[in-house]
Amino acid sequence: MYFRRLHLALLTLLLIASPLAAQAQKTTADAWAEWETLTPEGEEFTVTMPKNPTTESAKFLYHKIELNTRLYLSKSTTGPVLAVASFSGIKSNPAQYTEFARFNSYIDAFKDFFPPKVRTKDTALTKLTLVSSLPFNGHTGRSYKISIGELNGVVRAFVTRKRFYAIVSLNSKKDDALEEKFLSSFVLPEREADPPKNATTAANQEQPQQPVDEPNIDGQPPSAEQKQAQLQTDEGQAGGAPKRQRDPGASGEVGQPQTQPEPNQKRAPINGGVLNGKAIYLPRPEAPADANGVVLVQVLVDEQGAVIDARAVSGPPSLHAVTVTAARLARFMPTLLAGVPVQVTGTLSYNFVRSN
Repeated sequence: MYFRRLHLALLTLLLIASPLAAQAQKTTADAWAEWETLTPEGEEFTVTMPKNPTTESAKFLYHKIELNTRLYLSKSTTGPVLAVASFSGIKSNPAQYTEFARFNSYIDAFKDFFPPKVRTKDTALTKLTLVSSLPFNGHTGRSYKISIGELNGVVRAFVTRKRFYAIVSLNSKKDDALEEKFLSSFVLPEREADPPKNATTAANQEQPQQPVDEPNIDGQPPSAEQKQAQLQTDEGQAGGAPKRQRDPGASGEVGQPQTQPEPNQKRAPINGGVLNGKAIYLPRPEAPADANGVVLVQVLVDEQGAVIDARAVSGPPSLHAVTVTAARLARFMPTLLAGVPVQVTGTLSYNFVRSN
């Protein structure tokens, strides 16, 4: 008798729960059945999302830089997550860093900012893997695979002169139609061409310019010797006769003419030693949990701070590929020698410790 009553009670609960579950699924489906086109004020994009997405604006601290963030989020209880994250605060400045260096700083901030907005737990399991370059209407862009806990999906990220955008599609199960519908709806205007130089600017460029004190890679002002070397370089490029100055550290008497580099002659790379501490962006290699050992990667950094060559020179061979891939994505501030950007060669050290 007892078991019969228990069976009847369980059956009653199931009959009550089934309509409730069906109603919850119907509510979610109804909410995502209606989509709307968003063109938020102050933004540069247009996108189509499920109707009435949640929005928030906040400040986010990234390496002592306060970024302005906006998030447009549609999140379903059954799994799908669609979002557009908008960042600003790192100004475009080609004289100080490349567009890719600016992009990589933003994507690094995004990795810390976004996961807690989707899952309050399991954010330590977040993985972001570069898939390919994805320029869009003249803007720098990249495509990534992303995993946050049990959710997997795609991130398409772009940087304009004013802002950074990450368009995210996540789901607990594969839904190519939903993903394509959302991602393909994102639109940015064509990147405007650099403004042409006017007659006044051209005239000013023809006049002799006063030497400008450019900071070194560590941000410190140049020394007196560096200023003098810069002055010699500026005079040589302007067509004037080079002064007879002694090159600090070189042999020869004061007043003896020194050999000047050809105007278009490329300087040989300088040796920077271990470069980990000089990187402005140093992504972690996607290594297995049981990885153990130290890998040294020799890199060649160009005048803009981008890695143009990388090869592993020591460490476990099984970790060479992932470390070289990570090293190629590293970015540095340009290194100046007498005010002139130069290439740098050095090593990046990656220390893997097996997790228990």
